[in-house]
Amino acid sequence: MTGTDEVGATGASDATESVLLHTEGRAAHITLNRPRALNALTHAMVRRIDAALTAWEHDPAVRTVVISGAGDRGLCAGGDIRAIHADARSGGGTASAAFWRDEYHLNARIARYPKPYVAVMDGIVMGGGVGVSAHGSVRIVTERSRIAMPETGIGFVPDVGGTYLLALAPGELGTHLALTGAQIGAGDALLCGLADHTMPSAALPAFVADLAGLPVREALATHVQPPPVGELTGHREWIDSCYEANTVEEIVQSLLAHGDPAAKEAAETLLAKSPTALKVTLASLRRARRLASLEQVLEQEYRVSCAALAMPDLVEGIRAQVIDKDRDPHWSPATFAEVTDADVARFFQPLGARELRLAGPHTTTEVAW
Repeated sequence: MTGTDEVGATGASDATESVLLHTEGRAAHITLNRPRALNALTHAMVRRIDAALTAWEHDPAVRTVVISGAGDRGLCAGGDIRAIHADARSGGGTASAAFWRDEYHLNARIARYPKPYVAVMDGIVMGGGVGVSAHGSVRIVTERSRIAMPETGIGFVPDVGGTYLLALAPGELGTHLALTGAQIGAGDALLCGLADHTMPSAALPAFVADLAGLPVREALATHVQPPPVGELTGHREWIDSCYEANTVEEIVQSLLAHGDPAAKEAAETLLAKSPTALKVTLASLRRARRLASLEQVLEQEYRVSCAALAMPDLVEGIRAQVIDKDRDPHWSPATFAEVTDADVARFFQPLGARELRLAGPHTTTEVAW
């Protein structure tokens, strides 16, 4: 859903201004255009993107779709969490649940899109920004990329298919990223399967211009550079050994006992997060590994997200990080011991008529580059 406290601006701007659409040659372009809010997604923006994908899917002149962000700070820092905070407090969460329903449909659609979907993941890409980029067929990162799913810091759980993507990461890297909300750069994004290619940020304008006349594969060949080595590569030993534990409590104990300063730092990070969000996130990841498709994981995430609207930590986390900015959330329950297995299980209860219902017979989409 969300990235950082930088997504604090409201989502009142008209969708036609906040999502710019245009075509150049064989390429159709989506530009998220709320740079002051770090291009935070609103419900209207999600609908406009989806409508554009429908039109371009059936337009033979469009061979490639490209998504990027306006401004110089990044693609998108997530959803508009001020709006979610207000809705959870006074609207009963109805608007947020409707937003997520359409957003998760869009995430699934991007993953199955029949034409090359090129995501320019330059700068900050977090939460919902990952959802509109990392499910694409061609994902470009640069030396400026900072990618994260930091939802546990606001009492929430990685969504927009984030638990699907992170569950597929090598070893326990995805568990580490999901629980801590750590930001990663280009090398680690490739290592974790969140990106495909890297190129210098300065090369992006020329690469995007080339897509107007060239197939994606040819445009990539001109600009892609060898990936840098990620920071996580040197931490695989303690990450894989500590995060394989079955409970958050055991993970924290293992991190504290390991001896590596980075492992201790990770433990301290976890101890500041919402205990409920951490336990539900770990359960979400473990369950995601047993599910057969992105669509099934998104259905699970929708159950979890809707349940979070009725819990105190989401409102409190957004208050502390974005509204009051005191950075002092008071989680309820406040300790791991107080969060029972039954508490966690409630997040996964079926929603009956309100289910997302995405799953079905899906096959991998063959994308002609």
